[in-house]
Amino acid sequence: MTSGFLEDASFNQSPAFGDVDLFCADKPLSDAAARYGLDLQALAACGKDYGSAETLDLGRVANENPPKLRIMDGKGNRVDFVEFHPAYHALMAKSIGWGIHCSAHDSSEPAGPMASRAVRLYLATQAESGHLCPVTMTHACIGALKAEPALLQKWQPKILSRHYDPRPLPWWEKTGVTLGMGMTERQGGTDVRANITLAKTAGDHVEISGHKWFMSAPMCDAFLVLAQGDGGLTCYLMPRYRPDGSQNGLRFQRLKDKLGNKSNASSEVEFHSAYAERVGPEGAGVRTIIEMVNLTRLDCAIASAGQMRFGLSQALNHIRNRSVFQRRLADQPAMRAVVTDLALELEAQVALVFRLAHAVDKGETAYARLLTPAVKFLVCKSTPQVVYESLECLGGNGYTEDLPMARLYREAPLNAIWEGSGNVMALDVLRAAGRQPEATMETVAALAHTAKQAFDVRPLVSAFERTLKSPDAERRARFLCEGLARIAALAALAEANSPFATLYGEARLGTGHFAQFGTADLGSAETTLMDRALAA
Repeated sequence: MTSGFLEDASFNQSPAFGDVDLFCADKPLSDAAARYGLDLQALAACGKDYGSAETLDLGRVANENPPKLRIMDGKGNRVDFVEFHPAYHALMAKSIGWGIHCSAHDSSEPAGPMASRAVRLYLATQAESGHLCPVTMTHACIGALKAEPALLQKWQPKILSRHYDPRPLPWWEKTGVTLGMGMTERQGGTDVRANITLAKTAGDHVEISGHKWFMSAPMCDAFLVLAQGDGGLTCYLMPRYRPDGSQNGLRFQRLKDKLGNKSNASSEVEFHSAYAERVGPEGAGVRTIIEMVNLTRLDCAIASAGQMRFGLSQALNHIRNRSVFQRRLADQPAMRAVVTDLALELEAQVALVFRLAHAVDKGETAYARLLTPAVKFLVCKSTPQVVYESLECLGGNGYTEDLPMARLYREAPLNAIWEGSGNVMALDVLRAAGRQPEATMETVAALAHTAKQAFDVRPLVSAFERTLKSPDAERRARFLCEGLARIAALAALAEANSPFATLYGEARLGTGHFAQFGTADLGSAETTLMDRALAA
């Protein structure tokens, strides 16, 4: 016979997180959207959609039922088909319906198209991150296709369509398409100039033979790939079907067994005289595809901020509804110190990523070029630690597969690796500074000028300038990269007139601070920070 009080399964357990307006409950986000003049009503509708219990559960189901590769059918015919669970298709239809793949390019958002799309990406990734890989790549591919206007004009109507069409058909027969990319090879990885895949001219197109070690979202309708053409490494668009409607020469070898990102298929592929069309000039493959890479790097930072926010939301939902030692966890001083320190970090990083998106909208080229790799570095590398600390707030429950934190924790490192790992980002900042030293220091000086109203960053700026000019600059590349991003985060808070700008400067840039969350003294700001992170 059980005791009566144990028959209530919810006894001192926090309620399930769901049916939450992820936009309005997130004050740092909604403040940023208001600051840049975005459509708050439409974004609130998006926040309710992705925060619904039904949508959040689609994320769970899609990851519990990962994609499967069917190389051949029962008759031995090559099909190279990836099967996805209906939950994945439902998420794809939702995100494409919200225009996350195209709204920055289709003139539907006159006020801040990049920033408005960034809000929806930030919201969508809280429901499920994996399906956003093809969504992000489709958005970013347009950046590269602009180098070949005739090709872009041919594909653009299908790219801009808000109809998700997963049918394995030639792209011109579909109501909408998604695009992917394949850059890295087994022997080269980040060093794409070591690629050995060959493109041979065949009239008005090329035939490509070789391989790619990572090609994500293999059911996309076409892929931007890098191959060695007559003039050197060149970018090409490779459709899944040849112009006569026959299957193109893409032969998928296997799907990657990844730490996380389980709903999304990432593949190894071989090309057997695969039809493709050139994008951009011969030999300018890296320069052409970098326009796509810069957009995907921005998305990595935005999505990582969304992941951190979702983890913090889980922690706040739990500690406000769980009692220990006769007090709610949210009232325990040590717990408050941790959670509010996490909330302070999110205040800064949300301000930073949306300031960067706004810079892209406004054509602030120097800012965007220098800051994109630095912002990706800081935000994406912060995510595993923030997610872990949020998970720990839930205790043993956080470590179980019954709740979303374990899945979120496995997902957390990915964006720091995707589109260039930490060292690649740090060295990219160094290269950008080396190419345009005057513009770099002008940008840093402008950031410092904005930041100084909240906190004196002159010692850090001086150290930045000395290190940049020293023989040790490459060895200290991570110091330069993080220092730049921290100054920019403080400047973004100051520019937004945030009441937490000085607090952030003291906690992150002041002397004597420690690395772990919860060590900063945030004093009377604790309750406000918690309530802004997730409206009670």
